[in-house]
Amino acid sequence: MVDLGVTYLSGGGQVGDKITGSAICDKIGKTLAYTSVTFRNSKGELAARGSHTKYVTQAVKAQLSPFVPPEGAEIADEE
Repeated sequence: MVDLGVTYLSGGGQVGDKITGSAICDKIGKTLAYTSVTFRNSKGELAARGSHTKYVTQAVKAQLSPFVPPEGAEIADEE
């Protein structure tokens, strides 16, 4: 990891409430990947946002495709 930042903007809700996350890979270069993520509470309010810069040379070479969703993940269509 090269850089990781999180900003908490409001509460996520109560225990058991659903929080929705949205992650975007802004750019993948030869050695670094830049991503951003947002989290919204059950009211649709922005609860947190973050960014991540990651060293990816070995990861990119090891994978057949750049993204493999975790088993059981809910993947929304782009709007």
